[in-house]
Amino acid sequence: MLEERAHLLRGARVGLVCNQASVDHELRHVADLFKEERGWRLTALFGPQHGIRGTEQDNMIETPHGVDKETGVPVYSLYSEVREPTAEMLSEVDVLVVDLQDVGCRIYTFIYTMMNCLRAARRYGKGVIVCDRPNPIGGVAVEGNMLERGHESFVGQYPLPTRHGMTVGELALMFNEEIGCDLEVVPMCGWGREVWFDQTDVPWVMPSPNMPTLETATVFSGTVHLEGTEMSEGRGTTRPFELVGAPYVEAARLARRLEGYGFEGVRFRACYFKPTFQKHAGRVCGGVQIHVTKREGFRPVEVGLAVVREVRAMYGEQFRWREPPYEYEHERNPFDVITGTTWVREALERGASIEELVARWRSATAGFAAERGRWLLY
Repeated sequence: MLEERAHLLRGARVGLVCNQASVDHELRHVADLFKEERGWRLTALFGPQHGIRGTEQDNMIETPHGVDKETGVPVYSLYSEVREPTAEMLSEVDVLVVDLQDVGCRIYTFIYTMMNCLRAARRYGKGVIVCDRPNPIGGVAVEGNMLERGHESFVGQYPLPTRHGMTVGELALMFNEEIGCDLEVVPMCGWGREVWFDQTDVPWVMPSPNMPTLETATVFSGTVHLEGTEMSEGRGTTRPFELVGAPYVEAARLARRLEGYGFEGVRFRACYFKPTFQKHAGRVCGGVQIHVTKREGFRPVEVGLAVVREVRAMYGEQFRWREPPYEYEHERNPFDVITGTTWVREALERGASIEELVARWRSATAGFAAERGRWLLY
């Protein structure tokens, strides 16, 4: 980027949207690199959810504005009282550079921080450069229900399936067709749609505190649905989103039910765990650890919804949907916020099978998979 695309920034005042995972192959942070560069001037830093250094563990914990200790540059939080840059924040900025690592799931907020930056750039006449990064779980598989218009939130601002199979740069191009800002996407070299993150030479830096490994990202688009329930999604453990359960769950019984599905590429190990924070902190939870054995055939969304379905069927009144608020939504059911619709929850409540859910979303997801070709770069 610095060598081949420097002309895009020459002489500009630059605002940088980044976090702790915004590093190069030598683990040098992009803010440090931009601060040292003499061809332009770094004037502002913008941080997404969890903060510019990824310090805030939980969701719905806002981060303050401040000054970056390393560079001395003002930091504006885009997970605070505002989630879109204001005119004042952009007053010393000519070009916004977005360098964020996504995890390939519609519910991850970084892509909407980027989308909000595109909107602000259009409103205030700024340019945007998006530095593309790999989709860590590959760019082939597309899975899950589509977000429906009218159900937008900060964890879903665009009609995408749960697992979208696109990169940050490709999503920027898609979003910008509606927004229309001055956008340039800097593509990657050497990445292909079938490539997973550990097949690249890019170092893994956890993009958020509860995304410690590629294994977490692999299951996230399924078990993130548990955030919309009172079950634990494993926050407060060393295996968030891989460990799932609740205090009332009999681990072996749940594991047998889930094994009975015969899902490809995954096994369910009965286990007990004790979260140190968030839901059920300090209480022993029964549940399963999700072990992915063949990731190319693994269907995380089906698996995550199967966990919800089985626990609800097994434990009835003990199972609870989460109550609002959730991600700046104070009235809507959090599970509906996550799925971007009401029909998935309603179907689960009437006992619909996973096969019925898949049959309902299949045609829309297939249509998206074909339509996205207009924006694919690889």
